[in-house]
Amino acid sequence: MKCPFCGHEEDKVIDSREATDGAAIRRRRECLKCKRRYTTYERLEETPLLVVKRDGRREPFDRKKIIGGVLKACEKRPIPLEQIEALVGALEREISQEFDKEVPAIEVGERVMRRLHELDEVAYVRFASVYRSFKDINQFMKELRELLSKKQG
Repeated sequence: MKCPFCGHEEDKVIDSREATDGAAIRRRRECLKCKRRYTTYERLEETPLLVVKRDGRREPFDRKKIIGGVLKACEKRPIPLEQIEALVGALEREISQEFDKEVPAIEVGERVMRRLHELDEVAYVRFASVYRSFKDINQFMKELRELLSKKQG
């Protein structure tokens, strides 16, 4: 493993533990040259799941892309990174169990929104506004009204 800080190829593992319900191993490593520490994850290599976009294109399921979108939605919200990683991990496991080779992008987006709705309403509205590409303030207000009616009901 190359050190992400200095590029040295020798390190030592300081700690190993199960991560994401046994689906990965989290390792804390220390570079033998610069002595800085970093974390790596070891996962089982599986057949890649493809996401079918709205226009019919297919691209590999990208966990980093989902984490990036969720992080943007959760910006300046009191949500720890561990909760975001758990949300994406649970989503990834659920999708890989339900879909064999391909999953519609709309399915991924709706499931992210459902989880964000449970986690943080502001993050949910932020994600929904980008995901659903609100064309004007009326669409945005409609979504807010639905959110408020569910909360009051």
